[in-house]
Amino acid sequence: MAKKPSRQYVWLQCSESGDLNYRTQVNLQTGIPERLTNGIKKYSPKLRKRTIHKIKKK
Repeated sequence: MAKKPSRQYVWLQCSESGDLNYRTQVNLQTGIPERLTNGIKKYSPKLRKRTIHKIKKK
């Protein structure tokens, strides 16, 4: 019997352009970190500046 995966991939979506720019892993056992749910500043190549990115599950 296979084990359940303890980590899951989620996408970070730009709040301004709507692009899915980054993919990261979250630990399902400890929960999603608060900084990811509130939004994290990452670089958006389309806009060429730092914008807030939030979690988007596929």
